Amino acid sequence: MEAAAKVQRQMVRLRGRSYVAFVFVPTVPILDWLQEIDATIARSPGFFAGRPVVIDLSSVDLSQSGIGHLLSSLQDRNIRVLGIEGVEEGRLTPAMPPLLSGGRSCVVESSAPKKAEKAAAKPTSLLLENPVRSGQTVIFPEGDVTILGSVGSGAEVVAGGSIHVYGALRGRAMAGVNGHTSARIYCQKIEAELLAIDGFYQTADDIDAALRGKPAQAFLQGNTMRITALN
Repeated sequence: MEAAAKVQRQMVRLRGRSYVAFVFVPTVPILDWLQEIDATIARSPGFFAGRPVVIDLSSVDLSQSGIGHLLSSLQDRNIRVLGIEGVEEGRLTPAMPPLLSGGRSCVVESSAPKKAEKAAAKPTSLLLENPVRSGQTVIFPEGDVTILGSVGSGAEVVAGGSIHVYGALRGRAMAGVNGHTSARIYCQKIEAELLAIDGFYQTADDIDAALRGKPAQAFLQGNTMRITALN
């Protein structure tokens, strides 16, 4: 009876889970870099709110107090730092976010021989017949994403190739995340909060008002993103 009354101990369940995080790479002077962050927030208020952020300090040489000041400055801007990379562990305090390593960009790297790479160069595609509703995130780094419906405000679509939206694009669309500079974003009605291709982006305020609500495409021209009417 006594043995039966004992509560069985359950094993702790550990599960791995991947998340997409923004990686900030500060540059000196830090004050100028923070002003660029402020400009981005001004163009798209709340864009970084609630999103995981990793700070890559490999491009700067900051002391422990300098790192602490940087973290405080980002916190004042409602930017939460999930972790830090690119710095010696001794420069971090226990109160700071943990040191991370092994993080990878959204790049699909093939382990096949180089001869087979050409055959696999053509990206695969993902077809979504339903709209992407507000708050939803679609991530497909392997290739193109085609959405037969619309993308709602606050929704996000991330693709390794191009993004095709046959309805209204009101959320965020990030194409070419695996280095495809030739990727494009197409939509029948552009009302986007943010468009990005291979890391180059424009927010809603950057989009020509004459294009709003009309068919449009976004593409890279050198290091500049262009958004034009879709004829």
